[in-house]
Amino acid sequence: MLLHLSISQFTLVDQLELEFGPGTSTLTGETGAGKSITLDALGLALGDRGNAELVRAGASRADISATFDIGDHPAATAWLQEQELDVGQEVILRRTIGADGRSRAYINGQPVTLLQLRALGEQLIDIHSQHEHQSLLKKETHRRLLDEFAEAQEVAAETRIHFKTWQDQYRRYRALADSAEETEARRQLLQYQLEELEQLDLQAHEIETLESEQRQLANAGQILSGSYQLAALLSGGEGDIAEQLHRALQLLSAMPEQSPALAEVAQMLDSARIQVDEAAGTLSRHIDRFEMDPERLAEIEERLSAIYQAARKHRVQPDELPALQLQLQAELDEIGAPDALDKLAADCAKLEAQFRATAGKLSKLRQEAAARLATAVNSQLAELAMPHARVELALQPQEKPASSGLEEVEILISTNPGQPPRPLGKIASGGELSRVSLAIQVVTAQTSRTPTLVFDEVDVGIGGATGDVVGRLLRQLGDSRNGRVGQVICVTHLAQVAARAHRQYLVEKHSDGDAAFVALRELKNGERREEIARMLGGETTTQSLAHAEEMLTRT
Repeated sequence: MLLHLSISQFTLVDQLELEFGPGTSTLTGETGAGKSITLDALGLALGDRGNAELVRAGASRADISATFDIGDHPAATAWLQEQELDVGQEVILRRTIGADGRSRAYINGQPVTLLQLRALGEQLIDIHSQHEHQSLLKKETHRRLLDEFAEAQEVAAETRIHFKTWQDQYRRYRALADSAEETEARRQLLQYQLEELEQLDLQAHEIETLESEQRQLANAGQILSGSYQLAALLSGGEGDIAEQLHRALQLLSAMPEQSPALAEVAQMLDSARIQVDEAAGTLSRHIDRFEMDPERLAEIEERLSAIYQAARKHRVQPDELPALQLQLQAELDEIGAPDALDKLAADCAKLEAQFRATAGKLSKLRQEAAARLATAVNSQLAELAMPHARVELALQPQEKPASSGLEEVEILISTNPGQPPRPLGKIASGGELSRVSLAIQVVTAQTSRTPTLVFDEVDVGIGGATGDVVGRLLRQLGDSRNGRVGQVICVTHLAQVAARAHRQYLVEKHSDGDAAFVALRELKNGERREEIARMLGGETTTQSLAHAEEMLTRT
């Protein structure tokens, strides 16, 4: 529900603050006073196009803000959450237009695109006029109204879900089918490469172990020759290290007196002798066990050659082959089995059948409700001085299924006998369009999701008793509906319409000699009676005031 409208430096408006409440509010005033300026400003806040000409002369920019209560509007709340915008009890839509023509849009103080502003605005207000914002000219609105009237929202939502699931699976099937030959070739290559790596069966740390053993076997002759020379040097006979250490210890023991330093030297030499003896023993055992094995060397070199060749083939390091094997296996698993395409085709057929079953149920609900809705709307049109108008809802099968179902829904109208029904946007009179809108809204009021309805000069071309009917219908729309508080804002020239409203605002144009400006204020008590009297006859007389008082008491 619209709570507050702030307009600054917009066309003829200097500064205007308006408070709105539930029920039906009318905007009245002399012809040319600027009644539609308020709705034009509201339209900008909802995402209508704007240009520099809308900025008040001499001002740097126009600024319009509209505050809405969305506490009873879960769809708007969900939309704000999806867009990651601030969510609360109220939401503020703001639009600025600079004198240079640049436009900026905000929701709850956060910059947004004009598309986002329009998307939210269309959920909050439905403006019925000749403006481009009017949703009744859109087929998607026709479909939504019919689905709500048929109480088919849940089936429609289920249809959308089934369609999306089906299309997602179909896209996967199509992608796989389009690349079937390439996929099969890739599968065969992966299988061949995996078989090679599985036959190679490279173990963890195997390369390091093989390379170490290969180096040892390749240098076996030098290692054995050097080992013999080292054994001779340690304890191989006269003059070896062991003998030299033994002689050194004998010299120390032969000394008549030993200082602490010589005692320490003796201890170290004795330790060295023991270490040399142990080294000689270890070396001797090494020589005894050492084997020169050309066959084992050839086997190791063959194994390493196979590993290195596989690494070069796949352009990786030898120790990266196990990881490559896992990677190739994962890709093969992702491609799936050769019968994956058949399985996807079967899944698509099953999902399509589910969609068509639900869409068929939706079509049946729409067909049953279309005639009832048309009959109800035509009945209202007769009361609105359009006795020859005939509305019908055309359900035209679509060439391709869509998330909305199997058919397009469009409201058609014939305004004169003998004329074929045509789309709403093709009818000649804007006033007729407004009355058709009013009739549809009255019929669908109990199911409509839009909390605020705006009618711009809905009374064009009518008067008298029909005007009183329009006023009664607008007030009915402004009363509580569908468990929620209703709100209707209407620009009108008819006293019968204004008198039926819950509240009335007067639009006046003033001039200070240099510039003109528009002001708007809510009328109270006697002021409202005087304005109704003016609307009845132009001049305020005792008789017109009495008539106005009578009309106001009828509400």
